[in-house]
Amino acid sequence: MEFKVDSFSVFDRQWALLTAGTPEHCNPMTVSWGGLGTLWNKPVVTVYVRHSRHTFSYMEDHKDFTLTFFPEDYRKMLSFMGTKSGRDYDKIKETGLTPIPLGDSAVDFAEATTTLVCHTLYAQDLEETAMDADVYDRFYKGDSIHRMYIAEVVDIIYK
Repeated sequence: MEFKVDSFSVFDRQWALLTAGTPEHCNPMTVSWGGLGTLWNKPVVTVYVRHSRHTFSYMEDHKDFTLTFFPEDYRKMLSFMGTKSGRDYDKIKETGLTPIPLGDSAVDFAEATTTLVCHTLYAQDLEETAMDADVYDRFYKGDSIHRMYIAEVVDIIYK
C-alpha cells in the first residue's frame, strides 16, 4: 500500500472529506487538520473532530471511516461540507455527490480521486493542561475541544 502525497500539506492545503457512519446513515465533514505516519507497525492517519460537530457521534458509534480527496474544482463542495452541519442539511444531497458503499461500514464517493479506508485504533480528547497556552487560547478558548482519532489505513482506493 503506497500513498504518495506531501504529508505536510495534504490536509492543510488540499483538505479531505471525512465520512463516518454506514452507507444508509452517514455524515461527511471537511477536515484540514490531520497527519500520516506509522504507529504500532501499521500505516495510520490521525484526524481531529470537535465534540460539537455532528460527525462526532458518528465517529464514536463507528470504528470505520473514510477520508476522500477531490480535485481542486470540488473546493466549493468541500467548503460547504466544512461549514454546514449535517444536523441542518443532507450534505450529500445538497452537493450532488455520488456515495459508494464500502461494505456495511464505510462510504466512498464516485467523484473522489483517492480514498483512504480507515479503522479507528485509538481515540482521546486533547487536554488543555497538556497544551501550550497560546495554542489553547487561539483554538479552544470558548469552543469545544477536539478528540484525536488514530486510525489504521486498511485500504487506499485510487480512481
